[in-house]
Amino acid sequence: MAKTKSKLHSKTRTKQPATQELDGVFFLKLVLYMILGSMWLKFTHDDALSFPLPVGVILGLFFTSHEHFQIDRKIEYAVMIVAMLVGYLAPYGLYINI
Repeated sequence: MAKTKSKLHSKTRTKQPATQELDGVFFLKLVLYMILGSMWLKFTHDDALSFPLPVGVILGLFFTSHEHFQIDRKIEYAVMIVAMLVGYLAPYGLYINI
């Protein structure tokens, strides 16, 4: 009798689904990558052209590579590339005059 109870009891247990990311967390990460991707550090000089450096993309790539959920990595790369282009063309950023 004890064996049938344990078999029956073990069959009724359900497996817990794998940990999934919530929609709000995914949206927050996309906003984070959009802000990070648009950050540029621009060195300017009076006589020469400016020298831009995509600091936000470098940080974003670091965060993306150390992320727990790696399924959406391609989407995050695409968001950072679009944000990088927008951040390069937009007139904002950190300017350092040398």
